[in-house]
Amino acid sequence: MNRFNPVLIVSLISLMALVGCNKGEEPTAQTSPAGSSVSDTASPAATTSAQTSASPAATTSAPTAVSPNANTEFKGLEAVVTNTKTAVVAGNFTKAKGEFDKFEDFWSKVEDGVKAKSPTTYKEIEDKSDEIKAGLKASAPNKPKLLTALASLNKNVTSVAKP
Repeated sequence: MNRFNPVLIVSLISLMALVGCNKGEEPTAQTSPAGSSVSDTASPAATTSAQTSASPAATTSAPTAVSPNANTEFKGLEAVVTNTKTAVVAGNFTKAKGEFDKFEDFWSKVEDGVKAKSPTTYKEIEDKSDEIKAGLKASAPNKPKLLTALASLNKNVTSVAKP
């Protein structure tokens, strides 16, 4: 029993160290301003704890730092609008509706950041997307009205996608 206690203590300490080292970290892209010496002198532990303590909403709402995921989502939004516009121009409203149905998937991932960054643009995007959905559901969609709404939506999405 006397030999078991030290082995138990060493095993427990080793287990705790392994659990602490195995903490999952999300990959993040870091860019530092030119001439900044803070990143050169900061310890890895300090930068890691700062990254993991930030919530996704906080990182996407910062006007100077757009996460790589947000860029992907904005590109997806722009692609949905472009594909919908192409289908409307061709007069294929069934395809346009199918394309625009993908809008909400991308929008739901970035809308909180857009709302924090620009509440006015957020409202305009919401209003235009509702207008486009309603226009595409109509029995006889109004092509010029849809194209105008899609152009406005594209302009707003593009403006908030920029850092």
